Amino acid sequence: MTPSSPWASVLVPIKDERDNLSPLLESLLKVLDSHEHSRSRPFEIILVDDGSSDGSSEELDRLALLHPQVKVFHFDRNYGKTCALDAGFRHSAGEIIIQIDGDLQQDSEDILKLLPLLSTHDLVCGWRQQRQDGLVKMISSRIANRVRNVFTHDGVHDTGCPLKVFRRAVLERVRLYEGMHRFFPALAAMHGFTVTEVPVRHYPRIHGLSKYGMGNRLFKSLYDLIAVRWMMDRVLRYKFRDK
Repeated sequence: MTPSSPWASVLVPIKDERDNLSPLLESLLKVLDSHEHSRSRPFEIILVDDGSSDGSSEELDRLALLHPQVKVFHFDRNYGKTCALDAGFRHSAGEIIIQIDGDLQQDSEDILKLLPLLSTHDLVCGWRQQRQDGLVKMISSRIANRVRNVFTHDGVHDTGCPLKVFRRAVLERVRLYEGMHRFFPALAAMHGFTVTEVPVRHYPRIHGLSKYGMGNRLFKSLYDLIAVRWMMDRVLRYKFRDK
């Protein structure tokens, strides 16, 4: 990496979050500007518009014109969160990858809590100990997390927390398929990367609507778990002997 390359890339998948975009960007810029790395190197914020239809597309373009750190990519239709994250990573250049959602339910300042742990780990996950979601969403997430832990043994309490920071090597090694963003800790550990988690704040959604419910959160993730368990059993592992 050169001194002019970003020290960090923030990836934000966006689907119908028009009223959240301006405060989200304001908070991200404030947090990243405050980090010591930003004194000598730039950062970038990559927002992937996943087929929004509420005016988010136009608002994203307006914000990108105001802030040179912001890059916006528009899908031609809705492809889902995994595709948005994958596209964001492939268009990123940072040594550190920061994932966060666009719904303002995470606190951008908590990024500063996660970053120091990259000195000893490859992936640091947020853990929403005090969830501020509706009952159905909380129950389905709790069931899915418990069942997932039985199969993956990744030791992470809240794999669905959108706030995560990665060393770039993790996402270069992990191959994503639809729905696999829910299993980042297990996939990273499967390839020998180290994973930890940190308690983070969580807020109720104020603007927009949740994109997940019992059907597409619980049942789909349990179905995807079968694929993850299959990959864990068959991942290639080998070492060369010393000469």
